[in-house]
Amino acid sequence: MDEVVTPRIFTARDFALEGGGVLPVLTLAYETYGRLAADGANAILVTHGFTSSHHAAGRYAPPDPQPGWWDGLIGPGKAIDTDRHLVVCSNMLGSSYGSTGPRSVDPATGRPYGPDFPDITLRDIVGAQKRLLEALGVRRLVAVAGPSFGGYQAFQWGVTYPDFVRGIVPVVTAPKGSGGQAAVDALVTRFAGDPGWNGGWHCDRGGIPATMLALRLETLERYGAPEVVARTVADPAARRARLQEMAETWAREFDPNSMIALRKAAVRFDAERDFARLRAKVLYVLSRTDRLFPPSLAPGVMDRLAKAGVPARYVELDTTLGHMASGPEWAMWAPALREFLDGLQG
Repeated sequence: MDEVVTPRIFTARDFALEGGGVLPVLTLAYETYGRLAADGANAILVTHGFTSSHHAAGRYAPPDPQPGWWDGLIGPGKAIDTDRHLVVCSNMLGSSYGSTGPRSVDPATGRPYGPDFPDITLRDIVGAQKRLLEALGVRRLVAVAGPSFGGYQAFQWGVTYPDFVRGIVPVVTAPKGSGGQAAVDALVTRFAGDPGWNGGWHCDRGGIPATMLALRLETLERYGAPEVVARTVADPAARRARLQEMAETWAREFDPNSMIALRKAAVRFDAERDFARLRAKVLYVLSRTDRLFPPSLAPGVMDRLAKAGVPARYVELDTTLGHMASGPEWAMWAPALREFLDGLQG
């Protein structure tokens, strides 16, 4: 999509959290593409990954011309057709790109929440999105679609608001988190090994940039980024430099306390136990080479959906791009996505 998009901000008051307590101020950064129909029922919510942002399509004004991460899928005449739909992509609660999270100022203290940011859940994340959508005039969603942690959100939407959404498209993901408290502890231990961590009050000591950079380089490798970059950058040294640049940019922007808050939410996530609540149709998409959510998950997920009486279709991307495939390989599954969305409206 060639359109220049402008991020927006939604603010609400007194957002109650599932685990107890209230956020006095709820802020969500978001983008929209297309227009809402008069009946408020043509919207599609696109949800983003663990450490990604809400920049799903279009381009920002210079000097940041990079297209959104699903730009091949979202736009006029594309699978997620902005000539027909209002598309909303919200930065999730707890993230580091403009929404309320550990970096936000706690009104009670006048300083950032930091490690005192309250525990949040997937229900909180989608509940915040519902507040945003209602403020925009959305009365019912055609679908919720997103990769990785965005797929968690799609599943959670389906079981939390079964009468509000007609279809969900969970991509390179699963209906249940994994790793448990050990995964959270491992992340905290790694951060604590950095002299700048300061019990989570890292901003007082200049942050932990070296640790965040190393973590991001490891993550990009595991996600399949070297294979993605190799498609457009032939020289090995130039590829390494590009990956380093990508990692450095992210390490400057993302708050490690956000990683902890979202990891806690992820490991506790379980929509599978609530499949009986699903009313939405499902398009489940995995990547053949994904190390995080391998195709071996598909038979079990599809079987449990079938037993719950949920109409579901499975698509597997035959790609070398691993966890990052859904954006660069958009052409592989755009026809299936278009057909699925058309069927929801029909």
